[in-house]
Amino acid sequence: MKAYFGRRCMLSASHRLHAELLSAEENRAAYGKCNNPYGHGHNYVVEVLVGGQVDAETGMVLNLAVLDEVLKKAVLERFDGANLNLDPMFANRVPTTENLCRAVFELLKGSFAPAELVRVRVEETENNFFEYCGN
Repeated sequence: MKAYFGRRCMLSASHRLHAELLSAEENRAAYGKCNNPYGHGHNYVVEVLVGGQVDAETGMVLNLAVLDEVLKKAVLERFDGANLNLDPMFANRVPTTENLCRAVFELLKGSFAPAELVRVRVEETENNFFEYCGN
């Protein structure tokens, strides 16, 4: 039987949305107030969904402790309290929440064997969220 297991965590990070290839005017037009030279921050909610066969002995897709430890080491310790613009994963990409979602997926992919990472969802505000499935 295949099942899915999801987990949420929170992190706070800052960023400035600014593309080096755009002019100052183009950046203001594309990113508005998010192009503030001093940056701004968010309290992100990160959701991770893994899927796989339910283990006959444990009855679980993945041990919760394993998922929590991977999230802590790969995502929270890296991004919580950070300026995303300074992280090497954003050296060549604007730290939009779309790209943060993709970065989290890339950091976690392959970490949950035999379960598979299915989806990462990042909620930026109560009105904005982004999902990435690795496609």
